[in-house]
Amino acid sequence: ECFAPNHPQKPDWGKRSVPMSGELWIEREDFMEAPTKGYFRLYPGNQVRLKYGFVVRCTGYQKEGDRVTEVHCEYLPETKSGTPGADAVKVKGNIHWVCAKSAYATDIRLYDRLFKVPNPGKATGNLLDDVNPHAKTVVRSYVEPSILEAKPEEVFQFERHGYFVADRKDSKPVQPVFNRAVTMKDSWARP
Repeated sequence: ECFAPNHPQKPDWGKRSVPMSGELWIEREDFMEAPTKGYFRLYPGNQVRLKYGFVVRCTGYQKEGDRVTEVHCEYLPETKSGTPGADAVKVKGNIHWVCAKSAYATDIRLYDRLFKVPNPGKATGNLLDDVNPHAKTVVRSYVEPSILEAKPEEVFQFERHGYFVADRKDSKPVQPVFNRAVTMKDSWARP
């Protein structure tokens, strides 16, 4: 059992329990077979801290075709976050994770710009010609158990991905649905 703050800058908001087991899921971009310069996440032989957890060292991986399906690691038991001596092992990277045994699948709605261009309808005279076909994308994601009790319109920061709100109509107890309200970084390229 690990503990994560409910808000990173507000310790008075308390902590929540985050279960950990021998099988964890990480984001695909947190592992690279052959890392590029400046990449500080997982790759063979490298060590990273599991956010609010332990330091792990990558010992290998498995692939199916061109796709990495498993990353094998060993954890350093003396490095549990929040315990004396946890910072004795220095690492450059931190990654997010969820316990495979206790993770729950939920729908996450990612919204992008409604239009593909800054001035919709200007070229053709019809706004509908410039509607972004990717304005709404629904992805299946896995979340920690504490989020299952999300109340409609309750807000969360999903670290590295943005700010989300539990949908007011579609969220139900133990089956929340989340809408992204704001990304962490604006990807709109200015000319």
